[in-house]
Amino acid sequence: MSARKTETEIAVRHPRETSVLIGHREAEAALLAAYRSGRIAHAWLIGGPPGIGKATLAYRMARFVLAHGDSGAPAVRGADTLFVDPTDQTARRIAAGAHGGLLTLERSANDKGVLRTVITVDETRETISFFGSTAAAEGWRVCIVDTVDELNPNAANALLKILEEPPQRSLFLLVSHAPARVLATIKSRCRRLSLRPLATQDVIRAVAEATATDPADPALIEAAAASEGSVSRALALLGGDALQLQTRTAALLATLPHLDPNELHALGDALGTSDRVALASFIDTIERWVAARLRGPDPNANLPRLARLAEVWEKIVRAARDTESYNLERKPLVFSVFGMLAEATR
Repeated sequence: MSARKTETEIAVRHPRETSVLIGHREAEAALLAAYRSGRIAHAWLIGGPPGIGKATLAYRMARFVLAHGDSGAPAVRGADTLFVDPTDQTARRIAAGAHGGLLTLERSANDKGVLRTVITVDETRETISFFGSTAAAEGWRVCIVDTVDELNPNAANALLKILEEPPQRSLFLLVSHAPARVLATIKSRCRRLSLRPLATQDVIRAVAEATATDPADPALIEAAAASEGSVSRALALLGGDALQLQTRTAALLATLPHLDPNELHALGDALGTSDRVALASFIDTIERWVAARLRGPDPNANLPRLARLAEVWEKIVRAARDTESYNLERKPLVFSVFGMLAEATR
């Protein structure tokens, strides 16, 4: 079976439906040990690059806690992992999004059916009524925030109020692609759990399982090798000519602060008008380029320039979300992104 698929052909299960965790055994063991101790922290900040399994781990933990509400039960004491059989009633209800003990905060569609760019304060305030129910009598209440990076300022403050006075038998699992940018007041109330990018072979296994692709398929192996440990990146690279688009974008980034209008026009044409996989690959390449410069080798070499670059990245993220949400033309985004980056790197 060929791994060269279009976006619509790549069907991937939601993390709430995923029973297999690939990699991250140390992180899983830390969560299991904390729960087994009977003194688990009420909030965890699960951080790491996009697409490496953070949400999958969060749902795996939620599933285990809700299936085994007594941390001292034999099933918990004898467990080696957080695995819960997919046929278990709790697992089935979570997979269907119908478990009363689990609340998920994530971006939702507005009245026009367009995906919002942030998690709103009204959605976050649902946690008040959720945790206000009889959690102690009925068992654990678990809230997954996927991702905390997408909370708008008012939503972040609303979540903070709950974290400051957590109800009994409550568990918050906050997923973050950029833990350093999470509010310090939120971070101070969470135990940190950092996940590293997956090994290439683990990426191959994860993508093969998610898409029913032959693990030996050359296209899958090529995508995994270029994914830098991210399953979502590997999936994006499997869609159409995403790998070629990534190479073209990287070549233009290497010429900054100089700009070639002809090449920018060509890149804008390559992005098309509605291909979300191509857009994701473009933004992903930009993100890795920016992150490499913010990390070093000497991050203090030119602090004003780095500050400008970080500010530009925030603007790029907002512009990309608007482009995707409202299905805007890609070419103006390309010119805008490279214009901002050129200005920031001069």
